Amino acid sequence: MKIFHLHLVSDSTGETVSAAARASLVHFDNIQAEEHVWRMIRDTNQMKEVIAGIKANRGFVLYTIVNDEFREALEEGCRKLKVPCVPLLDTVVAAMGNFFNVEAHAQPGRQHIMDAEYFNRIEAIHYVLSHDDGRSMSDLNKADVIVAGISRTTKTPTCIYLANRGVKAANIPIVPGCPLPPELSKATFPLIVGLTCDAKKLIQIRKHRLRMVKQNEKTDYVDIKTVSEEIDHACRFFEKHKWPVIDVTRISIEEIAATILQMYSHRLKKLC
Repeated sequence: MKIFHLHLVSDSTGETVSAAARASLVHFDNIQAEEHVWRMIRDTNQMKEVIAGIKANRGFVLYTIVNDEFREALEEGCRKLKVPCVPLLDTVVAAMGNFFNVEAHAQPGRQHIMDAEYFNRIEAIHYVLSHDDGRSMSDLNKADVIVAGISRTTKTPTCIYLANRGVKAANIPIVPGCPLPPELSKATFPLIVGLTCDAKKLIQIRKHRLRMVKQNEKTDYVDIKTVSEEIDHACRFFEKHKWPVIDVTRISIEEIAATILQMYSHRLKKLC
């Protein structure tokens, strides 16, 4: 495993440059990056600290800086240190500017301004937190998406991810022997999606959870026969109600959420 230093420099939160770096790193085998994230770099002294940090741990530099003075200082510092320094968004912004025939106006953190979309995300996050694990059923029909599934099928993290995309999501646990809330059958607006998982994989996840909370692993919660019956029961329920189902066994939270967002988009088009 080859280890190298990766410096991610931003005049804002650093989310964009960090996400791009990680998306790029997955294309390389046997490479491990030690990340140095430099956020909210907006004055000369901060930039001097960044360059000193790069000098102390020389490596690859990726940045999203819009201020020309700070960009030049970073690039000049990297030239002297003989380390690569790559502006993440320059090519895309330039291409868009040419296509739109409009000059770009640089402003640090502009993508994080508190507009209507921002407040929609905040509202969605509040909704998800108050409707987690079958709580607050009275306004279930106000959800954009309802996610149903048995324990540890990633319902909560999926809903939180959706909330960060401005989607109000509620999650409903399916427990054998326990009736589902009547509000669920009355919910006509939300897209309802079922999540399922391979029994062996689910048992691994549940055992890990039990260890984290220091609980006894000798329980039906991780018994292969019981878990398989839980999964079958949930899948029959999904089929009965004709809900779309996502098998989460081998896919990430991001991929689950992306699939749900695609379903939701198609549903909205049909409703319009």
